[in-house]
Amino acid sequence: MTGVPQQVGPCVVVAGGGTAGHIEPALALADAVMRLRPDARVVALGTERGLESRLVPARGYPLELIPPVPMPRKPTPDLLKLPLRVRGAVRHTRAVLERVHADVVVGFGGYVALPAYLAARGRVPIVVHEANAKAGLANKVGAKFAERVAAAVPDSGLTDAEIIGIPLRYSITSLKRAELRAQARAHFGLHPTAPTLLVFGGSQGARSINNAVSGAAPAFAQAGIAVLHAHGPKNTVAVQSVPGAPPYVPVPYLDRMDLAYAAADAVLCRSGAMTVAEVSAVGLPAVFVPLPHGNGEQALNAGPVVSAGGGILVPDEELTPEWISANVVPLVADRNRLAAMTTATLSTGHREADEVLARIVLEVIKK
Repeated sequence: MTGVPQQVGPCVVVAGGGTAGHIEPALALADAVMRLRPDARVVALGTERGLESRLVPARGYPLELIPPVPMPRKPTPDLLKLPLRVRGAVRHTRAVLERVHADVVVGFGGYVALPAYLAARGRVPIVVHEANAKAGLANKVGAKFAERVAAAVPDSGLTDAEIIGIPLRYSITSLKRAELRAQARAHFGLHPTAPTLLVFGGSQGARSINNAVSGAAPAFAQAGIAVLHAHGPKNTVAVQSVPGAPPYVPVPYLDRMDLAYAAADAVLCRSGAMTVAEVSAVGLPAVFVPLPHGNGEQALNAGPVVSAGGGILVPDEELTPEWISANVVPLVADRNRLAAMTTATLSTGHREADEVLARIVLEVIKK
C-alpha cells in the first residue's frame, strides 16, 4: 500500500526541570508552539525527582528522564564528583536528542538545562530563556553558544538578551478577572462582593507569611475584608470565624490559580519570577514579601512593579500582624488606590511572552 508520506513537524525539546519556576515557562512555551504549529512535537527533559515528573505528563507532553546534576552551593566532597556526573548526564541527554530528532533545544535554567546545553552544543540549535533578574550558572553557560537569548527583564547578566517577559499559561494571559469574579468567589466560598485579599507563599507555603496574615485575621474581619489563604500542604492555619464578617478561607493549595486571581482584589505573596509575572499579567495590586534567602533576586524581581506603583515591598522580617493591620488592611479597603495600582501593574506585564518566544524558536528552526 502506498500513499503520500506523512509530514512530520519540527521537534522542540524543552529543558526546565526542578522547580515550577523553570517548568511552567517551558510548558507555556510548549503550548504556544503547538498553537502556532499543530504539527510540531514537543519533548521535555527532566529528572525523576523534579516536579516535572508530575507536571509535564499532566499537560500531555512526553518526558524524557536524564540524570540530575545538582550544583553544590558550597565546597563539599560532591563537588569533586561533578565533572563525572556532568559527562554522564551529557552523554545520556545527547542520546535522547538523537532519538527524538531534536530540531532545537530551549533551556530555562536549572540543573536540567546545563546538560541539555552541553549535549546540544554544535549539534542542535539552542535558545535560552532567563526568567530571573539575575541569570543562573546554567543559562550563563548556555548563552555563550545559543542562537538566540531571551530574558524576562533587562540587566539579567546575559549579553544581547531580547527582553520579552516570562512565558505564562494561556489560562492566565487570557484571564478576564471581572467576568470570572462571581464564579471564582463562589468556587472558594468567598463573600460575593467584599474586598478580597489573596495570600500564598509558593507551592509549599511560607510559615512567616502564614503566621503574620492569620494573626491579622481580626483586623480583616473588622474591616469587612475576605481572605483566601493558601498555606501549603504541610502547614495549617487556624482562624476563628467572626459572625457577620466576610470569611477567611484557608486552603492547602490552589489548583486553580486563574480563579484565585479572578477572586482577588489584591495579593500578598513571595516575589519569585513566575509569581511576579503572573500577578503583573492579570493586573493584581501586590504586597511582595521576598524570600529572605538566596542572592536577593526575589527583591529584584519585584523591582519593576514596585517602581511603577503597582506593588509594595516588605522584608520578610518586618512582616507582622501589626504591619499588615496598618498597611495591607487599608490598602485592600481602598478601591481607588487599588484601581490605580492595577493600571500600574498591567503596564509592567508581558502577556504575549509565550508566543513571542515560540516565534523565536520556530525562526531558529527555519535557519
